[in-house]
Order: sequence, then C-alpha cells, then structure tokens
Amino acid sequence: MALRIEDYALIGDCHTAALVGRDGSIDWLCLPRFDSASTFGALLGSKEHGRWLLAPGDEVLETSRRYLEDTFILITRWVTGTGEVEVTDFMPHGDRRADIVRRVRGIRGSVSMIEDVRIRFDYAEAIPWVRQVHEKGGPALLAVAGPDAVVLRGPRLHPEGHSHGAEFTVSAGERVDMTLTWYPAHREPPERLDVDERQTDTEEWWKEWASMCAASPHYHDEVHRSLLVLRALTHEDTGGIVAAATTSLPEQFGGNRNWDYRYVWLRDASLTLDVLLSHGFEQEADAWRNWLLRAVAGDPGDIQIVYGLSGERRLTEWKVASLPGYHGASPVRSGNDAWRQYQGDIFGEVMLALQSARRVGLNENKFSWPLQRALMSFLEENWSRPDNGIWEIRGAKQHFTHSRAMIWAAFDCAVRAVREFGLDGPVERWERLRDRIREEIETEGFDEKRNTFTQYYGSTTVDASLLLLSQIGFVSANDPRMLGTVAAIERELLHDGLVLRYLTETGVDGLPAGEHPFLACSFWLVEQYARSGRLDDATELMDRLVGFCNDVGLLSEEYDVRAKRHAGNTPQAFSHLALVRAADVISKAKDPLARVSSVR
Repeated sequence: MALRIEDYALIGDCHTAALVGRDGSIDWLCLPRFDSASTFGALLGSKEHGRWLLAPGDEVLETSRRYLEDTFILITRWVTGTGEVEVTDFMPHGDRRADIVRRVRGIRGSVSMIEDVRIRFDYAEAIPWVRQVHEKGGPALLAVAGPDAVVLRGPRLHPEGHSHGAEFTVSAGERVDMTLTWYPAHREPPERLDVDERQTDTEEWWKEWASMCAASPHYHDEVHRSLLVLRALTHEDTGGIVAAATTSLPEQFGGNRNWDYRYVWLRDASLTLDVLLSHGFEQEADAWRNWLLRAVAGDPGDIQIVYGLSGERRLTEWKVASLPGYHGASPVRSGNDAWRQYQGDIFGEVMLALQSARRVGLNENKFSWPLQRALMSFLEENWSRPDNGIWEIRGAKQHFTHSRAMIWAAFDCAVRAVREFGLDGPVERWERLRDRIREEIETEGFDEKRNTFTQYYGSTTVDASLLLLSQIGFVSANDPRMLGTVAAIERELLHDGLVLRYLTETGVDGLPAGEHPFLACSFWLVEQYARSGRLDDATELMDRLVGFCNDVGLLSEEYDVRAKRHAGNTPQAFSHLALVRAADVISKAKDPLARVSSVR
C-alpha cells in the first residue's frame, strides 16, 4: 500500500518527475513527460502496479532525508543496527534524456541493501519483456513493451516472477550506482551516464537558478523551496507549467474527487508567472508567454481553461481501470474533461499576469498585444455568460461572482494597457463595459442584508474565491463589504481553522459532498488578514500553514486537519504559489519598504 502523501519527496528534470517514499520506493514515475502513462504506479495501487525499491534489508532504526541545498537532489539517510547508509536520488538535468540516478554510499559500518524493481508500462497495463545483458560497464536489464523501453544498470538483478531483485552490502566509504533510462523501444539503449559528472552539472544548474531568486525576508526557506517547486513543475522545452506531478490523489479519502492535474491550467500558470516575475525570473515569464501564444492561437472563442504541456487541446478524460486508486480511492483518471468547460475568470488571470510582465519591463512582441486584444473582443460579446467557475463545477453553470470580478479585472487591465503603456485599443468602450460589470456585481453578487458578496448571483452562500476580490483591486481589503465577506467566510467555511473552497453539501458542483480544506484558500485568508491590518491573525495562520509542509518542504492540494495528513495531488503549484504570495504580503505589511513586487 502507498505511503501517506506527505511521506513522498519529488525529484525531477523539468520534463517529468518521480515521487520517492521515505521507505526508499519510487512509487510514481511517468516517462518521458509529466503527462505520460506511468512506469511506476504503486502510488495508485500496490507494488504490483510498478515501483523501484532501494532500502536497507535490516530493521531501520532511524530515517532522515533532505534536499541538497537549492536542488531537487534528494539525500535519504538510514541507520540500522550494523551501520549507516545514504542514498542520493536525482534526475539529471539538461541532457535531453529521461534518467533516474540512485547512488548508495556507506557512511558507517556496513549495511545490507535490497533492491526490488517492478516495471509496469502504460498505467500497469503492460508487463514488459525483460532480458539481461552484460555491457562493457557492467550488467544491464532491458525492459520493452510497445513503444516504451528502459535500461536499468547497477548490481545484477535476479528474476522473481514479474519482478527483479538484488541484495548487496555497502560498507563505509563504498559507493554503488544504479541508473534507469527511458528510451523509445525502436531505438538502441542510450549510453551509460557518468554519474559524478551529471550530479555535478545538475547541482550547479539548480543552484544557479535558485541564486537569481529574490526571496521574501519572512518565511525565506518556505518561499525559496516553493519557487523551486514551481520551476520543477515547469516543462523545460515548452514553458508549460503543470498544476501538479500526479493524477487522482483524492481530495476525499476513499471518494471519487480524483482528478488528473498533470496539465497546464491557464489560471495556475498565470498566477505562477506572476509569482516568478515578482521574484526576478523574467526568462520564465517570456517562455510562458510564448507558450500561451502557441496554445491559444486561433479563434479566441476556442480558448480553453487547460491545455497539454505543448498546448494540446483534447485532454479527453478516461478511467484507468488497471490502477485501483490511492488507498482504494477510485476512479483513477487520465485526462481532464475540464478542457470542455467555460470559465470566465481565466481571462482576468491571463490579463493580470501579462500586465505584471509589462510592469517589470517585458516588452510586448508583435503577437502578445494582438492576442490580448482578441481575448478582449471575445469578452465583449461573452462577458455575461454563466460559467463553471474557478472550481470547475460539474453541476449547472452559474453567474459566479468571482468569475465576473475576474472579467472586470480583464477589462481593467486592458484599459490600463492603453492609458498607462500607450498600447492601442477601444479604451472608451472597455471602460464602459468595465464599469457596467462592476455595477452588476455590486447589485447581483452582493447580499446587503448579510453584508457579504455571494458565491453566485442569487445564492445565499459564500465562496473562498471571494477573498481574491481585494487582491485584484475590485475592492480594498478594508472595504466594509470585504470585511463582511471575510466574516461570512469565517462563519461558514472555516473547518478546524482552515478554509474550505465552498460548501459541497449545497450540491452546486454536481458531486457527492465532502472534501478537506483547500490550502491555497487559507493562504488567501492570510493575505486578506495582512492587507486589512490583522497582522497577528495573518502571522498565526501563516505559521500554522507552513507547518503543514512535509520534511522536504512540499505541500499537496488539501489538508486533512483531523487526521493530520496531506490530501489531493502533490506537489501542488497552487498551494506553493499561494504560500509565496502570502509571505510577500506579510513581508510588505511588516516592512512597507521591502522589495516585494508581486503585491498589487
């Protein structure tokens, strides 16, 4: 059975990623891209669905792990009754290959190690044909099924049914290296890696990238690691930023709120871009903008909320029957039918991100402003449509207040682009529409009796996304209507001190009720507290939230307060970018002269 979600650490090469458990088992790996079918899928089942275990064979007395500073090179140390051993796991960066390196190093005494490899291509549908060969550098295992192949190099493995295993002893000062490399099955296996060279190069690349980071003065370590996570989730070649490295980790344990997050949501990517820009990463901003131009090229009426890593449009959702799900939570899904939805808020997020790019000096190219004008032309005709909202409800479409406010923000950004940056556009018409939308929101999306904005027009409930109204400048954080909304959210959506997205029992999303607090929403409340002068409350909640990071600084999508465990896909870009923003706002509140440019 898979470990608790927080017991996994991420390693990655900015093309894909693997999850390594505290027990030394790689239980999730998709090759060669984030959104490829799994090669190791034990995370969503058992060891029979694919894994690569490397751990002491004797009883472990102590386990600790850490990332090599400013990298995703994972070091796990085990102490047994006979000695101490260290395993270094990483995915080499920059060589246009899909490799995993596992290096065992003896620290003290001698430790007996076991290796258990179960390769299962195509979400465990395909057990490969395996053969062992002896290369010039040592033994190798070749596994082939359909289009996929891997070569595993290291100690000689012995077949055990549909798995392969090895046992060896490592003494102090000794090293044993293992590498796994994916390649197309119709080609020859790639050459052996020079492990020392690739580790040095990978370490230098991550540290050089991290050295450009202007981290917040408060919560420095958490912000630094979060920015690294956002980079690790950004595809090197395309610039697409995936929402998470996993699919179908449940929002409700044992339930069916299990979604595939290995794609590029315009919302998440836009907010990630804003955060990266605010911390000095303009190159990533340009790469993402180019991805956006490619992805949404064509009729703006065809814009989607989510795309594949290269801008693929059809992300048809299907149930993966070969994987039983994380601790039985089914179905497991590949693809995400949210690509068929209309969500009006994405226009605001995209326009806000591109506005941030302009403000830091990223010049418009010959395509970027025409694209924005095309999006605004579409909005002029479609701004009043009901939509599926920020939470991708699968129930009836509504006039969600947050969506309308983000459309207001889109027009506001377009107006500012003309007024402040001298770009061309029908600014008077945009101003009229912007003002008309504001009037509608204040009339239809606000409950005067309860003094709160509402989840959607005519509803009597609130939604955590309303916390964003002050962030985008629709109202000030101290506006009495905003304070009333915060009070309503505190009454209705706080669950053991953390914020739910909305009340699922209302049936608005068309799914069975029940989920855990969404971490990004609680970080939004931190921002609101800090902006409205409740700095003590902001700090208290922030301290609690960063305490949910696992031992290597990762956050998933949600948190089960009562069971004290992570829930949902991991590591979650939305959670980490919200952490960074909240830390920036607290830093700004504590030191108004602090250089934190992401605070609008």
